[in-house]
Amino acid sequence: MTTSDLVVCGMGPAGRALAHRALATGLSVTMIDPQPDRRWSATYGAWADELPEWVDARTLAATVDRPVAWAVDRVELDRRYVVFDTGRLQDSLDVTRARVVRGRVVQIVPPSRSGPALDLPSVRLASGQVLPGGRIVDARGIARSPALAEQTAYGVVVERAHDAETLFMDWRLDNGAGADEPRSFLYAIPLDAKTMLFEETCLAGRPALETGVLRKRLVHRLRARGIDLTGDERVERVRFPVHGGRPSAGTFGAAGAFTHPATGYSVATALRLADAMVAGDSLWPPSARAVYRLRLAGLRALLALPPQDLPVFFDAFFALPVDRQRAYLSGRDDLPGTAKAMAALFRALPWRLRRTLATASMGV
Repeated sequence: MTTSDLVVCGMGPAGRALAHRALATGLSVTMIDPQPDRRWSATYGAWADELPEWVDARTLAATVDRPVAWAVDRVELDRRYVVFDTGRLQDSLDVTRARVVRGRVVQIVPPSRSGPALDLPSVRLASGQVLPGGRIVDARGIARSPALAEQTAYGVVVERAHDAETLFMDWRLDNGAGADEPRSFLYAIPLDAKTMLFEETCLAGRPALETGVLRKRLVHRLRARGIDLTGDERVERVRFPVHGGRPSAGTFGAAGAFTHPATGYSVATALRLADAMVAGDSLWPPSARAVYRLRLAGLRALLALPPQDLPVFFDAFFALPVDRQRAYLSGRDDLPGTAKAMAALFRALPWRLRRTLATASMGV
């Protein structure tokens, strides 16, 4: 049996990026996925300064120098934002030289000693097939669970107006929701020169808002802004856990706890760390693990906030200096920067919110 240097479980953005970069170094790669030919349908955005140099510029469908955030007030974010052409991104992560196996992974077996020799790690499939490899990496994402907070969204693609703003977050209450109901925000980004995605998003909930509720809010919000839908628009539905996964040497992407609990973003992190993972570098030094725990504390705080206070929270966050925002959103191993950003945000909030956040962030 031919043994690959690297076996990657999962062919989503993280798994494909890892395999692509491994192949570029000359490693032999096996990839396993139940639907290896599936085309990606989700929309992926990222901060431009998070992307590694090797990412093909032709995969970027749109670039926005100063996206807008609306919380209590309107703020222009001084950080370039990019939106991927999903199909081009998938195709650019070329894995044609990999061995691709259609199957469902049921067990990843660690290496074990048999006499004086060390057996290779292996993957067991639902079919009973066993595939050994020099290294096994789990990049299958995170399974849904009632214990995990989720992000949900409902979006439609419409014709792009010439004066349409890119809205990273818009918390204004013109979506028909009551003041005491769970909040959702509008995410509005260009997909290309002619089209725009408008997406009503529940940032994090346990449970999260259902997509049917988000659809009603989106229709109400767009109508209030003079945009009437025909019902023929392309639709995007989103639902995934915003935390979970296992920080370890054998997991990658969302499965490896790359998902940022405050945004749900993980793709740019996977692209940026693929080379280090291929090289066998540690992705989880003590500083990264400490930042991971701080981000989870931040998620608990967000989930504890009363709905009407979410705009107040984000108004204070987007008022922070750009370097503080960047540290919290992107500095996965920047412990001093993350701690300073969280401390500055805490000081900027009203006392009533400080008590809520302090209590929630220290919870389990």
